Amino acid sequence: MRRDYFELTVEGVGNDAGSQSPPLVRIDFHGPEDLLRERLSGGESEDIIVETDDDLLAADQIDVAFRLREPLDEADEPDGVVGVTNRYTGDFILELNETATDVLPFIHAARDATDDGDARYRVEIDVDGERLVAYDKDTFLVYDQEGNLLRSESLIPSGVEL
Repeated sequence: MRRDYFELTVEGVGNDAGSQSPPLVRIDFHGPEDLLRERLSGGESEDIIVETDDDLLAADQIDVAFRLREPLDEADEPDGVVGVTNRYTGDFILELNETATDVLPFIHAARDATDDGDARYRVEIDVDGERLVAYDKDTFLVYDQEGNLLRSESLIPSGVEL
């Protein structure tokens, strides 16, 4: 699926931080809906997927991550890729290009929006402005350009070992 099919917007970050709790990332898809729906339903691996009301993957069946293409300290706006994957198969559901200057403030806002230390955020995936699915998440992993986990930049719930 082409990365330019997706448009990402965030709420609850920067000057808008107090108005949205938890912070929200909205991914709007402008491509063939059947393709996205197939990937969000688990594709060919449906035998290991817990069924939901609309047969789309549940929040605990997906992972969200950001991987850098260049070091954080070597560029003004380091490029990277936001990826949503099927937790059970590892298959990519979607990917889109973003910069660290867009993603990292979102993660920091999610961390700052909680008093108990367990950050949360919401992911909404729309198709041409119509809601397809929404997930409440508490993990957002950030990897450097070599594939190493950046723990200090990631959202990792307390008590979770990676």
